[in-house]
Amino acid sequence: MKFGIILFCLSVFFVERGLAKDILQKPPLAKVEPVEDVYFGVKVSDPYRYMENLEDEYVKQWFKAQADYTRAKLNSISKRQFLIDKMYEFDGRRKARYSTPRITENDLFFFLKTKPDEETGKLYYRYGDDDEKEPECLLYDPEFFSSDTAQTYVISGFSPSYDGSKVVIGVAPNGSENTVLLTMDVKNRELYPEQIDRCWWASVSWLPDGSAYLYNRLQSTDVHDMNREKDSKVYLHVVGTDPATDKEIFSREKYPELGIKEEEIPFVDYNKDSKYIFGFIASVDNRLNVLYAPSDELYKEKINWKRLFEPDDEVYGFDATEEDLYIFTPKNAPNFKLLKTSLKNPDLENAQLVIPEPVQENLRSCLLTKDGIYYTTTKNGVEARLFHFPYDSKNPEEIGPPFPAGRISLLSKGFKYDDLWVTINGWTRDYHFYRYMPESKEFILKNASVIPEYPEYSDLIVEELMVPSHDGVKVPLSLIYKGGLKKNGKNRVLIYGYGAYGNSINPFFSSNFLLWTHEGGILAVAHVRGGGELGDKWRKGGFKTTKPNTWKDLIACTEYLIKEKYSSSERIVITGGSAGGILIGRAMTERPDLFAAAIPDVGCMNPLRAEESPNGPVNVPEFGTVKDSVECMALIEMDSYLHLEKGTEYPATLVTAGMNDPRVIAWQPAKFAAKLQACNASDNPILYWIDYESGHGIGDTKSKAFESLADMLSFELWQTGHPEYRIK
Repeated sequence: MKFGIILFCLSVFFVERGLAKDILQKPPLAKVEPVEDVYFGVKVSDPYRYMENLEDEYVKQWFKAQADYTRAKLNSISKRQFLIDKMYEFDGRRKARYSTPRITENDLFFFLKTKPDEETGKLYYRYGDDDEKEPECLLYDPEFFSSDTAQTYVISGFSPSYDGSKVVIGVAPNGSENTVLLTMDVKNRELYPEQIDRCWWASVSWLPDGSAYLYNRLQSTDVHDMNREKDSKVYLHVVGTDPATDKEIFSREKYPELGIKEEEIPFVDYNKDSKYIFGFIASVDNRLNVLYAPSDELYKEKINWKRLFEPDDEVYGFDATEEDLYIFTPKNAPNFKLLKTSLKNPDLENAQLVIPEPVQENLRSCLLTKDGIYYTTTKNGVEARLFHFPYDSKNPEEIGPPFPAGRISLLSKGFKYDDLWVTINGWTRDYHFYRYMPESKEFILKNASVIPEYPEYSDLIVEELMVPSHDGVKVPLSLIYKGGLKKNGKNRVLIYGYGAYGNSINPFFSSNFLLWTHEGGILAVAHVRGGGELGDKWRKGGFKTTKPNTWKDLIACTEYLIKEKYSSSERIVITGGSAGGILIGRAMTERPDLFAAAIPDVGCMNPLRAEESPNGPVNVPEFGTVKDSVECMALIEMDSYLHLEKGTEYPATLVTAGMNDPRVIAWQPAKFAAKLQACNASDNPILYWIDYESGHGIGDTKSKAFESLADMLSFELWQTGHPEYRIK
């Protein structure tokens, strides 16, 4: 034991002095201090429970040694730098990258813009959507938020007022999502003196006259504080005043009779057109829990809330006009439908059917405009279609996009306007931003900069497959690869998956992620159960007690690729992040023989203990609770950490975590990595990378995002035997 401690200290000593390349030794295994719990008669051993104390000195040293060793290993992979350089080259092919467009009723466009020589987006605006006629104006650069050079600040979000005269800007440091709200006078480009900290989102709800807005505030700025998210409150902030004087509007403390749980998140939306305020009691449950009241109630000491929806109503989304309430629901319609009822006297049982449930597709999104409803559908989550349904018509009209769409996103100013903007993309087609002209039925390209070309990807093939899973259910599997592929069992395959919350992995375009295909590999996306690609039934098929379908679907997709000679187990890598850590961890623990490597990225690896982390309780509706015997057994079954077995030959694994992560606390991946290193009987490397300047990957700077992806891709190429990716 003493010798192990000496090696541990020496490794830290040499890394800190830059001698790691020649002298660095693999850090010793973490110490074991078993804790035994009994859950409804089932004994569970937890040998690394002590790691849940992130302030423990031994834990800090172990984290540091692991991070230094992993960084030295990854940096020594030949050609890793080539990937980073290529990403910068791709980025330099466009004048700037535009994102997150917002438009006000008087045609002011707000957006984030990142130039090739900039690390993070800056906030701009201009009048109208014509970037050639109207100059854009820089509003805010987060670099000037603070003089603290130890922190890197990014814009985490923004919300303009209805007339665009003011804008709330959220700024957060080092990927923490720990947002500070700033308020700006747009015309003068001047910030008001107040700052509001302890916020998670930069999404606020403005009052119609722009004098004030509603926002949610947390209990603490410490992302590791167990009470940080509990009993958060909604306040009304009057622009230009001290936040300490803000009026509390909606909370568990103020309205105990509503039964709000301490972990549920309240927020209030002021809907100007309907003249109602809507109070949301939110968690990760897709079923909305909503109250409402006339907007003038906002100024009373206590609002006379009335129930609008409860979870059993199975309302997943809604929109309101002056008279009507449009309801998006999978109730008795797993592929979703759109209903309409009275706003003032809603009757869900007798609501009018507006858009029926598609038979072979999934109703994806609906948007109200002056001249009708625009909506999208998707087939298997990867083939998107756009429709227009005029209010005075009985039949919708399909609108053919400029090119076959894998994904379609819609933006409008509201139901009183006929404006519509459409974003279209595919696996191999970059994002195109159009304005749709209803009268001429034209799509006018509005991209603010020339869309770059990628000759590297000119010959890519997309194959959409349906693969039978363990129970015969067919799972969508997307494959992207270079033309001329030979099915000889020797191709490298990178399988990406998620499978939670009903979130679909719709086609996305990433020139950087496609570098896997540039290096000769097949990029695969497994649309496993737990996601929403095939409607609400798909989500429920990988949910709590049915969660095993999630990783069994991934295993089935992998076996299919081997059977059809796309690849072999020596050439297949699996990766997924966050809740996707359950997918990756359980696939590799159930079938360690099937994969060459695995990368659970900031993954939930110990869900049985998730309720002991700050963001755990709010996730109970998705994964379950240890307080319920059935759900507790489901948590044990989906817990990758608990399913690691001594003496098993596991695939090479890169486990990642962010010290500032507010969603998956760093000890979850750490415990998994520690136990995996102790259990592994193979010579495959088991690396743990903890990033002290990042969180969940949300809000990372450009260079950090490039470096993180290069770590993953180079590790995967190294472990699948690519001759140009070796340890130097």
